[in-house]
Amino acid sequence: MILVKETETARQTVQTITDSRVLAAMAHPVRRRLLDALIVDGPSTASMLAARTGQAVGNISHHLKVLAQASLIEVVPSLARDRRERWWKVSATSRRWSSTAFGEDPASEAVADAAESLNLEHQVEKVRAWHAQRDSASREWADAAFSSDTWLRLTPAELQQLSDELTDLLHRWRDRTPPAGEEQAPADGTGRHSVFVFARGVPAGP
Repeated sequence: MILVKETETARQTVQTITDSRVLAAMAHPVRRRLLDALIVDGPSTASMLAARTGQAVGNISHHLKVLAQASLIEVVPSLARDRRERWWKVSATSRRWSSTAFGEDPASEAVADAAESLNLEHQVEKVRAWHAQRDSASREWADAAFSSDTWLRLTPAELQQLSDELTDLLHRWRDRTPPAGEEQAPADGTGRHSVFVFARGVPAGP
Protein backbone atom coordinates (compact mmCIF):
# COMPACT_ATOMS: atom_id res chain seq x y z
CA MET A 1 0.00 0.00 0.00
CA ILE A 2 1.35 3.44 -0.95
CA LEU A 3 1.41 5.85 1.95
CA VAL A 4 -0.12 9.30 1.53
CA LYS A 5 0.04 11.86 4.32
CA GLU A 6 -3.39 13.11 5.37
CA THR A 7 -4.52 16.17 7.31
CA GLU A 8 -8.12 16.91 8.26
CA THR A 9 -9.72 20.25 9.03
CA ALA A 10 -13.47 20.59 9.45
CA ARG A 11 -15.13 18.87 6.47
CA GLN A 12 -12.13 18.69 4.19
CA THR A 13 -9.33 16.16 3.83
CA VAL A 14 -6.13 16.99 1.96
CA GLN A 15 -3.69 14.38 0.68
CA THR A 16 -0.11 15.56 0.49
CA ILE A 17 1.47 13.27 -2.09
CA THR A 18 5.08 12.32 -1.50
CA ASP A 19 5.30 9.17 -3.64
CA SER A 20 5.79 9.45 -7.40
CA ARG A 21 3.77 6.25 -7.90
CA VAL A 22 0.68 8.12 -6.74
CA LEU A 23 1.32 10.85 -9.30
CA ALA A 24 1.81 8.20 -11.98
CA ALA A 25 -1.56 6.68 -11.06
CA MET A 26 -3.22 10.09 -11.45
CA ALA A 27 -1.54 10.83 -14.77
CA HIS A 28 -3.98 8.87 -16.95
CA PRO A 29 -6.82 11.08 -18.33
CA VAL A 30 -9.52 8.50 -17.53
CA ARG A 31 -8.31 8.11 -13.94
CA ARG A 32 -8.23 11.88 -13.48
CA ARG A 33 -11.79 12.06 -14.79
CA LEU A 34 -12.87 9.31 -12.39
CA LEU A 35 -11.42 11.24 -9.46
CA ASP A 36 -13.30 14.35 -10.59
CA ALA A 37 -16.55 12.40 -10.98
CA LEU A 38 -16.24 10.91 -7.48
CA ILE A 39 -15.60 14.36 -6.01
CA VAL A 40 -18.54 15.99 -7.85
CA ASP A 41 -21.07 13.14 -7.65
CA GLY A 42 -19.95 11.40 -4.47
CA PRO A 43 -19.56 7.63 -3.95
CA SER A 44 -20.30 5.61 -7.07
CA THR A 45 -20.08 2.11 -8.49
CA ALA A 46 -18.06 1.12 -11.55
CA SER A 47 -21.29 0.89 -13.55
CA MET A 48 -22.32 4.41 -12.54
CA LEU A 49 -18.89 5.77 -13.46
CA ALA A 50 -18.97 3.93 -16.79
CA ALA A 51 -22.30 5.57 -17.62
CA ARG A 52 -20.94 8.97 -16.57
CA THR A 53 -17.75 8.71 -18.65
CA GLY A 54 -18.91 6.63 -21.61
CA GLN A 55 -16.28 3.97 -20.87
CA ALA A 56 -16.71 0.20 -20.67
CA VAL A 57 -17.31 -1.14 -17.16
CA GLY A 58 -14.28 -3.45 -17.43
CA ASN A 59 -12.04 -0.51 -18.31
CA ILE A 60 -13.41 1.54 -15.42
CA SER A 61 -12.85 -1.36 -13.01
CA HIS A 62 -9.21 -1.56 -14.09
CA HIS A 63 -8.62 2.15 -13.52
CA LEU A 64 -10.41 2.03 -10.16
CA LYS A 65 -8.06 -0.76 -9.08
CA VAL A 66 -5.04 1.39 -10.00
CA LEU A 67 -6.44 4.36 -8.06
CA ALA A 68 -7.16 2.15 -5.04
CA GLN A 69 -3.63 0.72 -5.06
CA ALA A 70 -2.37 4.32 -4.95
CA SER A 71 -4.62 5.11 -1.95
CA LEU A 72 -6.47 7.74 -3.98
CA ILE A 73 -9.86 6.03 -3.60
CA GLU A 74 -11.34 3.54 -1.17
CA VAL A 75 -14.28 1.17 -0.89
CA VAL A 76 -17.45 2.21 0.98
CA PRO A 77 -18.77 -1.13 2.35
CA SER A 78 -21.80 0.46 4.04
CA LEU A 79 -23.36 1.35 0.66
CA ALA A 80 -23.16 -2.15 -0.83
CA ARG A 81 -26.50 -3.97 -1.10
CA ASP A 82 -24.83 -7.36 -1.57
CA ARG A 83 -21.38 -8.94 -1.60
CA ARG A 84 -20.87 -8.30 -5.31
CA GLU A 85 -21.68 -4.58 -5.28
CA ARG A 86 -18.77 -2.24 -4.62
CA TRP A 87 -19.02 1.50 -4.06
CA TRP A 88 -16.01 3.81 -4.27
CA LYS A 89 -15.20 7.22 -2.84
CA VAL A 90 -12.17 9.51 -2.98
CA SER A 91 -9.78 9.16 -0.05
CA ALA A 92 -9.56 12.96 0.17
CA THR A 93 -11.44 15.91 -1.27
CA SER A 94 -8.25 17.51 -2.60
CA ARG A 95 -4.65 16.59 -3.34
CA ARG A 96 -1.42 18.53 -3.39
CA TRP A 97 2.26 17.92 -3.98
CA SER A 98 5.48 19.87 -4.35
CA SER A 99 8.04 19.25 -7.05
CA THR A 100 10.78 19.76 -4.44
CA ALA A 101 9.69 16.52 -2.75
CA PHE A 102 10.97 14.52 -5.71
CA GLY A 103 14.18 16.40 -6.53
CA GLU A 104 16.60 13.82 -5.14
CA ASP A 105 15.48 11.05 -7.51
CA PRO A 106 15.66 11.84 -11.28
CA ALA A 107 13.03 9.21 -12.14
CA SER A 108 10.57 10.51 -9.55
CA GLU A 109 11.28 14.09 -10.58
CA ALA A 110 10.44 13.20 -14.19
CA VAL A 111 7.14 11.67 -13.06
CA ALA A 112 6.35 14.78 -11.00
CA ASP A 113 7.13 17.07 -13.96
CA ALA A 114 4.90 15.01 -16.25
CA ALA A 115 2.09 14.98 -13.69
CA GLU A 116 2.29 18.76 -13.29
CA SER A 117 2.19 19.24 -17.06
CA LEU A 118 -0.83 16.96 -17.40
CA ASN A 119 -2.53 18.71 -14.48
CA LEU A 120 -2.13 22.09 -16.16
CA GLU A 121 -3.43 20.67 -19.43
CA HIS A 122 -6.43 19.24 -17.58
CA GLN A 123 -7.23 22.59 -15.99
CA VAL A 124 -6.87 24.60 -19.19
CA GLU A 125 -8.95 22.07 -21.14
CA LYS A 126 -11.88 22.63 -18.76
CA VAL A 127 -11.81 26.34 -19.62
CA ARG A 128 -11.43 25.68 -23.34
CA ALA A 129 -14.39 23.28 -23.27
CA TRP A 130 -16.53 25.97 -21.62
CA HIS A 131 -15.62 28.56 -24.26
CA ALA A 132 -16.36 26.06 -27.03
CA GLN A 133 -19.96 25.62 -25.85
CA ARG A 134 -20.55 28.98 -24.15
CA ASP A 135 -22.98 30.16 -26.86
CA SER A 136 -25.38 27.35 -25.94
CA ALA A 137 -25.37 28.28 -22.23
CA SER A 138 -27.88 30.61 -20.60
CA ARG A 139 -27.00 34.29 -20.36
CA GLU A 140 -26.88 33.98 -16.57
CA TRP A 141 -24.10 31.39 -16.77
CA ALA A 142 -22.25 33.28 -19.50
CA ASP A 143 -22.28 36.43 -17.35
CA ALA A 144 -21.31 34.58 -14.16
CA ALA A 145 -18.29 32.72 -15.58
CA PHE A 146 -15.16 34.71 -14.84
CA SER A 147 -11.43 35.02 -15.43
CA SER A 148 -9.16 37.13 -13.27
CA ASP A 149 -5.42 37.74 -13.13
CA THR A 150 -3.07 40.30 -11.64
CA TRP A 151 0.60 41.08 -10.98
CA LEU A 152 1.91 41.11 -7.40
CA ARG A 153 5.27 41.62 -5.73
CA LEU A 154 5.66 38.95 -3.06
CA THR A 155 8.19 37.00 -1.06
CA PRO A 156 7.98 33.18 -1.13
CA ALA A 157 6.35 33.27 2.32
CA GLU A 158 3.73 35.80 1.13
CA LEU A 159 2.97 33.71 -1.95
CA GLN A 160 2.45 30.70 0.31
CA GLN A 161 0.12 32.76 2.51
CA LEU A 162 -1.87 33.85 -0.55
CA SER A 163 -2.12 30.23 -1.65
CA ASP A 164 -3.40 29.17 1.77
CA GLU A 165 -5.98 31.97 1.86
CA LEU A 166 -7.30 31.18 -1.63
CA THR A 167 -7.45 27.48 -0.81
CA ASP A 168 -9.38 28.17 2.40
CA LEU A 169 -11.82 30.39 0.49
CA LEU A 170 -12.46 27.74 -2.17
CA HIS A 171 -12.89 25.05 0.48
CA ARG A 172 -15.45 27.16 2.35
CA TRP A 173 -17.50 27.48 -0.83
CA ARG A 174 -17.06 23.80 -1.62
CA ASP A 175 -18.11 22.61 1.83
CA ARG A 176 -21.05 24.93 2.44
CA THR A 177 -24.54 23.49 2.60
CA PRO A 178 -26.83 24.65 -0.26
CA PRO A 179 -29.92 26.58 0.87
CA ALA A 180 -33.02 24.47 1.51
CA GLY A 181 -35.26 23.96 -1.49
CA GLU A 182 -32.48 24.10 -4.10
CA GLU A 183 -32.16 20.36 -4.66
CA GLN A 184 -33.94 20.58 -8.03
CA ALA A 185 -32.52 22.84 -10.77
CA PRO A 186 -34.96 25.28 -12.45
CA ALA A 187 -36.10 24.40 -15.95
CA ASP A 188 -34.30 27.44 -17.38
CA GLY A 189 -30.89 25.98 -16.47
CA THR A 190 -29.93 28.74 -14.01
CA GLY A 191 -29.89 26.49 -10.93
CA ARG A 192 -26.99 24.89 -9.09
CA HIS A 193 -24.40 23.23 -11.34
CA SER A 194 -20.90 21.86 -10.86
CA VAL A 195 -18.36 24.65 -11.44
CA PHE A 196 -14.62 24.20 -12.00
CA VAL A 197 -12.39 26.85 -10.40
CA PHE A 198 -8.61 26.86 -10.31
CA ALA A 199 -5.92 29.40 -9.41
CA ARG A 200 -2.17 29.50 -9.94
CA GLY A 201 0.50 31.86 -8.74
CA VAL A 202 4.02 31.59 -10.18
CA PRO A 203 7.08 33.85 -10.37
CA ALA A 204 7.04 35.49 -13.82
CA GLY A 205 7.86 38.65 -15.72
CA PRO A 206 6.04 40.76 -18.33
